[in-house]
Amino acid sequence: MYDYVIVGAGSAGCVLAGRLTENPSVKVLLIEAGPPDSADEIHIPAALNLLFQSSYDWGFRTQPQEHAAGQSVYWPRGRVIGGSSSINAMIYIRGHKHDYNTWRDQYGCDGWSYNDMLPYFIRAESNSRGASVYHGGSGPLSVVDPKYKSATTSAFVDAASSSGSVANPDFNGASQDGVGFYQLTQKDGRRWSAADAYLYPAIARPNLTVQTDALATSVVIEDGRATGVRYLRRGVEHLARADAEVILAGGAVNSPQLLMLSGIGPADHLREHGITVLADSPGVGGNLSDHPITTAIWATPKARSLAEMAGPKNLLRWQLTHSGPMTTNIAQSGGFARSADGLPAPDIQWHALPVPFRNGGLGDPTDRGMSVLVTLVNVRSRGKITLRSADPRHRPLIDPGYLADPADLDALVRAVHMVREIAEARPMRRLWTAELAPGPDVTTDAELREFIRRDVTTIYHPVGTCAMSGDSAINTSGLVGVVDTELRVRGVDGLRVVDASVMPAVPRGNTNAPTIAIAERAADLIAGRAPLAAVEPGDLALASAR
Repeated sequence: MYDYVIVGAGSAGCVLAGRLTENPSVKVLLIEAGPPDSADEIHIPAALNLLFQSSYDWGFRTQPQEHAAGQSVYWPRGRVIGGSSSINAMIYIRGHKHDYNTWRDQYGCDGWSYNDMLPYFIRAESNSRGASVYHGGSGPLSVVDPKYKSATTSAFVDAASSSGSVANPDFNGASQDGVGFYQLTQKDGRRWSAADAYLYPAIARPNLTVQTDALATSVVIEDGRATGVRYLRRGVEHLARADAEVILAGGAVNSPQLLMLSGIGPADHLREHGITVLADSPGVGGNLSDHPITTAIWATPKARSLAEMAGPKNLLRWQLTHSGPMTTNIAQSGGFARSADGLPAPDIQWHALPVPFRNGGLGDPTDRGMSVLVTLVNVRSRGKITLRSADPRHRPLIDPGYLADPADLDALVRAVHMVREIAEARPMRRLWTAELAPGPDVTTDAELREFIRRDVTTIYHPVGTCAMSGDSAINTSGLVGVVDTELRVRGVDGLRVVDASVMPAVPRGNTNAPTIAIAERAADLIAGRAPLAAVEPGDLALASAR
């Protein structure tokens, strides 16, 4: 018998396992469907593309997208200790303060505003620049400046700056707008996943048990209360009992799937699959939100490709010194912009890569080129996760609804015009000889719309399928939340969801840092501790100046 059974050893699950077992009287079982994170490719930053469609990746694909030329889009998600923090591009971005204030003001999520979340971002972080009013200096999550910067991604920053963008050295500070190089979740030139940060410091504790290769098949619910989890391990079914709570931390795809398999979800949909309805929760699997991208690519024959530098010499250099090109996270520089006047926050994010990015990251980037992933971060379209089968071994149906709202397509069209202007500025223009995508024949807005529909893919940030909301009386969005503001599943006692699926809307930026901060706050809520007091950065700056 355990006090807590946590399903999923991804970013949130590792945080929870580490924090909850700080209390030696609490027994925790952490189960993970995938294997340990022992592969070299996980720890070498530049090898991240080798993890796609590997045994460490769920390798999901969406349903054909009605508004995106019928594409089925590849979705990499971590199926390994550390979850997606073990296969991602390691970019540390928190999102804009407007995102979290919207969670509070529009979705009724009291306690989740920017000022509420900031102390958890700070507690989690150990920033190589040191502690400040916006940053932590002693947390478990190592955040550093990049060791390697390519000529092409540096040129993007210079070109954007000369085109009117503000140079921004800290997208997680006072302002998000502008361009620069991303800070990374690395340590000494290695990937620093949530497992490195939270799980491995706790792994020797006698009150923590970790089971890998363990596929959760259902939550056991007795008399309206979650009392355990059934899981398959090496073909044998097991039952783990939880005396206090079951906590789902499987992410935006797996958590809603497991809820539905367990009888919690839209009643009619569950009955279609012969599943007994234990809690009619129509929001489960809905409200799916993700950041779509379209890619601009230029040929840069004078700049050596990353593939040319990924040979035995630089691999040996990384193995001996953890330095050089193999420390790159690929998506090295970028920033945030507003595609129209009057927006309350940026709606576009740039990711500049020193390689051609093709086929959702599955293309082999051997030729000399650079890409800018034009990323929409204020997304209006919504999709859903539904069951394919009542068999837990079958992957669910994923329909993100890309470009279903015409406003999303309009914003991406404007953003492509913007990135083309940046590319014409001298720091970039002197490097490239041809625009490969969208291509010189794609000029009008109508042609760009058609290109984007055929080209659109994802930057791998799905959220929202077990969304949090407050009391309906103060929830002005109309969202029927799956969990309350303490992340407790409505309609079932002793059950919480703690992962990116609880976000009512996707933040402006990469989602790993927000997921970790959510889990940090959830650990306090689960343990019965008072949440950290909200802070106002301006007040902190004033106090530190005295």
